[in-house]
Amino acid sequence: VIYVGGLGEDVSESVVRAAFVPFGTLKSVSIPMDYKAGKTRGFAFVEYDDADDASEAIFNMDGSDLVGRTIKVSLAQQNQLDKMMSSQSARSQAIWSSDEWFQQHVAGRGSEEKQRTLKEAQQDQETLKD
Repeated sequence: VIYVGGLGEDVSESVVRAAFVPFGTLKSVSIPMDYKAGKTRGFAFVEYDDADDASEAIFNMDGSDLVGRTIKVSLAQQNQLDKMMSSQSARSQAIWSSDEWFQQHVAGRGSEEKQRTLKEAQQDQETLKD
């Protein structure tokens, strides 16, 4: 997982995704929100399937310009990862989310998540074509 700092308030997950997908297959992109202020906190986490892809992204993107701002890209530190995990679990997991059968058969989240993953992969491929 890599840390991307220095993002502007108007940068979305799709912008970060488009900037980092050329270096390899992305597993996830997360931009933590400051819910009190109602805007992003100015950084993101990008997770790759392959560690070598993450290293390549760090090498190429650290100090680069993204939407008019110079970004800092590095390996995420453990305390940053803890924040990412707690913000993701707090906003997207229900009490029963660990019950896989319920999620797939009753709540339908299993198929929704697969559809979202497929859609993101298709968008990544389209971005790479451009």
